[in-house]
This record gives sequence, structure tokens and C-alpha cells, in this order.
Amino acid sequence: MAARNLHTLEKILESRIAIIDGAMGTTIRTYGMAESHIRGERFKDSSKDLLNNGDLFSLTQPEMICDIHRRFLEAGADIIETNTFGATSITQSEFFVDDPREHGGRKDPEFYQKIIEDDSLNRLAWEINEQSARQCRTWADRVGNETGRQRFVAGAIGPLTVSLSNSPDADDAGFRVVTFDQVKDAYLLQVRALIAGGSDLLLVETIFDSLNAKAALVAIREVFDEDGKELPIMISAAVGRGGETLISAQTTEAFWNAVKHVKPLSVGLNCSLGPDLMYPFLQELSDKANVAISCYPNAGLPNPLSETGFDLGPADMARYLGDFARGGLINIAGGCCGNTPDHIAAIAKALEGKAPRQRVEVKVAA
Repeated sequence: MAARNLHTLEKILESRIAIIDGAMGTTIRTYGMAESHIRGERFKDSSKDLLNNGDLFSLTQPEMICDIHRRFLEAGADIIETNTFGATSITQSEFFVDDPREHGGRKDPEFYQKIIEDDSLNRLAWEINEQSARQCRTWADRVGNETGRQRFVAGAIGPLTVSLSNSPDADDAGFRVVTFDQVKDAYLLQVRALIAGGSDLLLVETIFDSLNAKAALVAIREVFDEDGKELPIMISAAVGRGGETLISAQTTEAFWNAVKHVKPLSVGLNCSLGPDLMYPFLQELSDKANVAISCYPNAGLPNPLSETGFDLGPADMARYLGDFARGGLINIAGGCCGNTPDHIAAIAKALEGKAPRQRVEVKVAA
């Protein structure tokens, strides 16, 4: 099944630009959800606010999440992402475990080892990932069958709320709150659950710390080797004004060199500062990488006065992504924060009939 899906998607990327969906969080906000909606009966007694834990909506408001997937698919998305950006035990612990810093302690590897071994957090993380993947699978297949066009489910793997590259302690540059193996173990569970739920692809996205991403990629490789099943991998980084990953500060080229051994289906940029500032860094990546290039930027900069919370509307995003296509830079296009189904529909329409980027050959030094 995985080989067939990979072959099909690769052929799509050779013939046209594929469309990936928009922002789950932005679209959720248009439904007017409140704290009571995300808690439901199951989490009604939680001691912390949960409204910013959007992954939980897959369990407490599945009808809404499925409706969002449906809308993105009907807008033209070939690839929809699972609602699992923060669905690891490490990230979920922010909402369900007391912060030791509030009692004079600190978060450190000993604290996170308890998180990794917490059965309730692990069960919750598994359930969110598996259920979200099943929700995507159901709607991708339904819309695919109705339209005669195959749709794909990308298991979304986010960057975590901790960093392996940087110390949070200005007086102890060598201190890390978490270890590589702990991060890898959290990702191992997420990857297995996303595969169990029916994902076609695995998407390591919004990478601001390359070392965190490496832990995710190691986890993916271990799952593939141990379980005997492989899926295509997409990799996407978030960069700053200088084109560097936000915490590990790798340049675009250095980032590609750090992940190319994985032989991903695609590599690209997402989130970041918006499409207007992304062009030169996307061009650099397109020049260096010999795989498909993806691009799904924020809808500009945050703007609390905007309906979506971001500056750019559907027509704006369509224009920018159209420029990327005319520049021969992209194989996969969509939107990150601030992009609703209306944005994706405009992008899909603007890119219809546009030629995909042609893959570059690897240059080997003499």
C-alpha cells in the first residue's frame, strides 16, 4: 500500500503542483469554540486551561475536525494533515502536568523521563494520533472516491515545546531540559500511532530546531526497521529573516545537508514570516535539493485586527504562490497559520495548470 501511494504521489508531483491544506488552528477559531467545548465530558475536571491544546479537539469535537478536513479537501487539497501538531507526551504534558517551576523547581531530564514513562500521557498521545489519522483517512477516501482523484493523509509531526539545541539557562550553556533519547521516544509513539491510523505520509514540519527534527527522523527510521513498513517522508522547516532555522540557526543549505540522507519525498519551508520574505530562501533550497520542494507559508504576519489573525487574504496568498510557481520553485503548495479553506481554494485555482518545479541533478565534485 505504501509503495503504491508513494508511486502515485511521485507521479502527481512530476505532472503538476500538488496542494496541501491550510491551518487547522486558524480554521478551528472560526467555529467559535470555547473552553467548555474542548473539555467536553472527558476533560471537564482538568486543572489547566485546554483551549490552546487544539489536538484534543480530535477527541472532544470530532465532527468539527472532520468538517474542517472535508472543507480543505473540497477546496482542492491533495494532501491533508492530521490534527497532531502537538500530539506527543512531551507537548501534552504542558496541559496535564504541574510545572515544577511554579514550585521552585525546574524542568530537566529527570522531569521529562517521568513524562516519557507516564502511561496516561502515552495513552492520550496514541489516541490523539490514531484517531486524527483515522478521521483524515475517512474523509480523504470519501472525497477521493467522489471526485475520482486520490487524496493523501500526512501524519503531522510538530517541533515540540522543548529544544535539544539550546539551553534555557543563561548561566549554564550546557544544560538541556530533555535528552535526545527522550525526544526520540516521544516521537516513536507518535509515529507508530499515525501509521496505525492510516497515514500515507509522515510530515516532520515547522522545524525550528534541527536536532529535534533529527530525533524525529531517527524515530521514524527505527519504526520502519522494527515494524517492516515504510512511508514517504516530507520535511519542512521554519526560517527567520536570514533564512536560518529559528533556534538551531542552520542556513537553508545546511539544513538540507543535515536531512538529505533520509531521502525524503520532499523538503521545504512553512510557517515563518509569510510568503513575501520566503522567496530567496525557497529559491536557495530549490537550487540545492534533488527532491520535490514544498512551500506552505503563513498568511503574512500576525494581525489581531484581521478576521483570521493574519494580514493576507486568499487573493494575496494565491498571488504569492503563483509567483513561486512561475519561478519554477515548487512541487507542493499550501498555507500555514492564517490560511483557511478559502485561502487553499484560491491557491489551488491560481496554481491550476502551472508547471511543477523540475528536479535538479545532484552535482558531485570531481
